[in-house]
Amino acid sequence: MLLGAMALFSNDLAIDLGTANTCVFARGAGIVLNEPSIVAVNNVSDQIEAVGSEAKEMLGRTPGSITAIRPMRDGVIADFDAAERMLGYFIKKAHGRRRFVRPRVIIGVPSEITQVERRAVKDSAYRAKASEVHLIEEGMAAAIGAGLPITEAGGNMIVDIGGGTTDIAVISLAGVVYSRSVRIAGNAMDEAITNYVKREHNLLIGERTAEQIKIELGSAAPPVKQQQMEVKGRHVLEGKPTTIVLNDGQVRQALADPVRAIIHAVREALERIPPELSADVCDRGIVLSGGGALLQNFDERLRRETGLPVQVAEDPLSAVVLGAGRMLSDFHLLRKIAIE
Repeated sequence: MLLGAMALFSNDLAIDLGTANTCVFARGAGIVLNEPSIVAVNNVSDQIEAVGSEAKEMLGRTPGSITAIRPMRDGVIADFDAAERMLGYFIKKAHGRRRFVRPRVIIGVPSEITQVERRAVKDSAYRAKASEVHLIEEGMAAAIGAGLPITEAGGNMIVDIGGGTTDIAVISLAGVVYSRSVRIAGNAMDEAITNYVKREHNLLIGERTAEQIKIELGSAAPPVKQQQMEVKGRHVLEGKPTTIVLNDGQVRQALADPVRAIIHAVREALERIPPELSADVCDRGIVLSGGGALLQNFDERLRRETGLPVQVAEDPLSAVVLGAGRMLSDFHLLRKIAIE
């Protein structure tokens, strides 16, 4: 009987439905899936051609009959139909394509998500055959995933820089004391690089190239060693394929605005939290999570601008899904922190 019960519960999933990537955590198995949040749809037959990594390979390379769609924008559902199909695909894949599985699902969402957007996320999960859907704030999930002592009476500050949103939260006694979600994060950085290269070098580049530049050359403060890379794209005026060389200083200049906006939001959060919790944050510092936390020297720059200790979570990319995953086996805590 016990084995039967275990098998029943091991269907449960935690999902970090991100703008850039979707991560799925299965109870008892850990992270079973981490793929780009992209769907490739055939415009003629309305069939899905590919989802996730396969669909990302098609970005910017699809024939006229196929469109690569990002169902999520700024951390919320922008294309309801594509999001539902993507969720269904990921849930099936996480269960090894077993049919008739109706898992309980916990999904991390941005803190400033509207009632309508919450409804859309829940409906998508129910249509993708979930039996129960619980939503938790990404900041809270990231704090749990980063191992912060959220149930203690002390302020813990987390800054989760994802693809579409940066979620800032101060948590004490398993409750969110302050939360803010700004729609500037990894994607805004990619866009800033694309615009800079077009403006300064008359070169058009795709989003995959912009992301590659950010990963290899992006930084928030000058690195120890200067770096450069070759970038290929299409010349705006001449229309022919062209190669240029970019260095880290140019990319830092391109990223100046989004980096400044994220730091400004953190400083604003520090000004708004109660004095007692400010003292706690002074002692404990700020924890960074999400893909944006990996931007070279971002922690150092934030440390310099706030005067507080700053550290990057052990596994920043997976903090949200690991935190949501822990809730699968702690329903008492889930009841406290789920948002309805």
